Amino acid sequence: MIDRDGYRPNVGIILCNTRNQVFWGKRIREHSWQFPQGGIKQGETPEQAMYRELEEEVGLHPEHVRILGRTRDWLRYDVPTHWVKREWRGSYRGQKQIWFLLRLTGRDTDVSLRASSHPEFDAWRWSEYWVPMEAVIEFKRDVYKRALSELEPHLHSDHHHRRNVA
Repeated sequence: MIDRDGYRPNVGIILCNTRNQVFWGKRIREHSWQFPQGGIKQGETPEQAMYRELEEEVGLHPEHVRILGRTRDWLRYDVPTHWVKREWRGSYRGQKQIWFLLRLTGRDTDVSLRASSHPEFDAWRWSEYWVPMEAVIEFKRDVYKRALSELEPHLHSDHHHRRNVA
């Protein structure tokens, strides 16, 4: 499913714990770290795709998380031509993503990188929200910064709300 501008609809997931640290997954057999993400299938809403990808890549279910926010619009990045499958060259430019900020309400032990038969990650860690982006593949860095910036206020309003409720 590629739009007329050459972008594939996708979701990105910023999963944070109660200390506002974010989940980073290490791509299987690679030295790059990233947030969970994946394509939106035909007939799926971004939210449905987010929950499916969360389960496939991280092993978490809707009852393990709470949605704190999502980006208003699509954030796009172009994939360098040499990364694009030969048969897609000319029609595929990259990804357009709706990003979600989630709070883990379950436990670290609920995370399972082997939840699907095709794991994306072989390791994971919690990192500070604004971890340096050097570990992220270069062509995704700008979208990561934009998603983190747009969603950061939701992180603080969630903590403020929780303190006032307690």
